[in-house]
Amino acid sequence: MAEQEAALEQQSGGVKSAPPSKDEGIPAWMATFADMVTLLLCFFVLLLSFTNSDVNNFRKMMGSVQEALGVQHDDRGALSAPYAETNFKERRSVRENREIVELGARVKKAIRAKDLSRMARVSSDKSGVMLRLSNHAMFAKGAAVLTPAAGKGLQAVIEGMTGNNFNLIIRGHTDGDKSESSLYSSNWELSAARAAACLRYILEHSDIPAKRMKAVGYASAKPILPSTTEDNKQMNRRVEFFYMPPGRSKW
Repeated sequence: MAEQEAALEQQSGGVKSAPPSKDEGIPAWMATFADMVTLLLCFFVLLLSFTNSDVNNFRKMMGSVQEALGVQHDDRGALSAPYAETNFKERRSVRENREIVELGARVKKAIRAKDLSRMARVSSDKSGVMLRLSNHAMFAKGAAVLTPAAGKGLQAVIEGMTGNNFNLIIRGHTDGDKSESSLYSSNWELSAARAAACLRYILEHSDIPAKRMKAVGYASAKPILPSTTEDNKQMNRRVEFFYMPPGRSKW
């Protein structure tokens, strides 16, 4: 090692460089202080980001927690409007489903009481209740005049409209055969006339407002079965009474 230092002194002209003074560079404590200040800056920036979080999401979360705990408020202002609207729609959906089930049971009871099980079918889903009456018990072939036996079925329809605010769509259907009626040149006119005849009977034999009902004719556009046999054609010739909950945008 001494030999290497001597060689270096000879190469530098024999002059040995002095070590740097102790006053050069920053003090050791200042490096530690700078690190601490940087960490504090990062800490306060993190706190600031927490305070600027989504206030609306926090309020929605608090609304859900309060509802789960049974906390109720009279205030329905703007802050609680999004959550309140969703909750209202859910409650309305539950209420409508319950009313649909109750209406379906009431219509079935009326059908059994009037001994109409052979000519009537009742079904229901989340959209409403469907009462289907066979055409042979309602109208003569090619005619739109109600038969005497049609009154029993239409009375059951009226009972289904009583005691609630459901709307009623009366749908006339025919088979795929060409109309042989001298009054109606097409099945469209015949099916619409039959639906209108049922609507007229309900208006004349009840106090149900006309604004809660409408009649439409579908001719053979919506068959239950292909009109390839006489039995299938008889199934397709029908009048449907569809009970729909109020408030629907399209009924």
